[in-house]
Amino acid sequence: MANFLFVLSKDDNETATRCFQFAKIAHEKEHKVNLFFIDSGVTWANKSRDLAVKTPTGDSPNDYLPYLVDNQVPIGV
Repeated sequence: MANFLFVLSKDDNETATRCFQFAKIAHEKEHKVNLFFIDSGVTWANKSRDLAVKTPTGDSPNDYLPYLVDNQVPIGV
């Protein structure tokens, strides 16, 4: 088992979607995962944010972030 720290520093839908996707994959493989939001990435901590905005590949932050929250993956801001 490995330890992963994913740092999100951009207020960008595609970047956030990939960050959350990779964190979810690592967690599902039973690795220890932490997320940390810095700089403009802290906007992703806003609970009223629309997480359903699709990326060009058709997925969205809403496809991954709820899993991380439900599974109590630590998220620091």
